[in-house]
Amino acid sequence: MTGIIYTRGDATTPQGKGVKLIAHVCNDLGGWGKGFVVSISRRWPEPEAAYRRWHRERAGNEFGLGAVQFVQVTPYVWVANMVGQRGMRTGSKGVPVRYEAIDTALGVVADKALELGASVHMPRIGCGLAGGRWSRVEPLIMERLAARNIPVTVYDHEGRG
Repeated sequence: MTGIIYTRGDATTPQGKGVKLIAHVCNDLGGWGKGFVVSISRRWPEPEAAYRRWHRERAGNEFGLGAVQFVQVTPYVWVANMVGQRGMRTGSKGVPVRYEAIDTALGVVADKALELGASVHMPRIGCGLAGGRWSRVEPLIMERLAARNIPVTVYDHEGRG
């Protein structure tokens, strides 16, 4: 079993050789515009456009908690839009992260990573705007990805904690 490599940097510029899959958490409302998705959209327009279309056409597809959409942005880089957040944080209401949905989505990501022979790269998913705790997310990554010998790199942005 491999572990998780932690590094400082930007998950939208994944390190290493070979095919890379960038995994991140989206909400189930079709909203895209805060947090890590801003960095993705700065680099590639396709993941945002695909996510918005996926949400808009959700009556005819599998869009919902736990679903994953894969968008190829370069010959060797894919973005995994994982729906792992119910709504968005507003005021003092509870946190929108849904660990069960992230767990399900990570299983789908693992299958795709194995199919592509890819490593997986991500920020601390579910722990920013979604309000989750890394102590709950990290074991999901270990079980779904690392236990299947998929290389995982988690990026902590420069200047953050």
